[in-house]
Amino acid sequence: MTDQDAAAFWTERHLCVLATPRADGSIHLVPVGATYDPASGTARVITSATSVKVRNIRRAAAPVRVALTQVDGRRWTTLEGVAQVTDDPTAVKDAEERYARRYRQPRPNPARVVIEIAVDRVLGTCRVPLPGR
Repeated sequence: MTDQDAAAFWTERHLCVLATPRADGSIHLVPVGATYDPASGTARVITSATSVKVRNIRRAAAPVRVALTQVDGRRWTTLEGVAQVTDDPTAVKDAEERYARRYRQPRPNPARVVIEIAVDRVLGTCRVPLPGR
């Protein structure tokens, strides 16, 4: 599979699964819509500020590593990296626009935030390149 094929995989409409660590160390898995920008190495998930995944990320004192997986038959990719939550209006609007291009226009949500993942590891059959590599 070429880098272009792998990058295209992240523009097709597929749901993903986000894994975040709970306070007790177990893993919380949840289906999400996500986007990936290979130029910056950033994956984004829009969600409500009150969601469990946001609480899991915000609760930690240290940087939180997460994994975001997308599967379509035998094609799959897992993006791993450090996550941060932002409610910056510009970042949220950008993430909403990216989401709309991949899925559909998201419903209005005044409590919306974006989880930004600085991807530093890629696994799978559709291994998108990281910036600078």
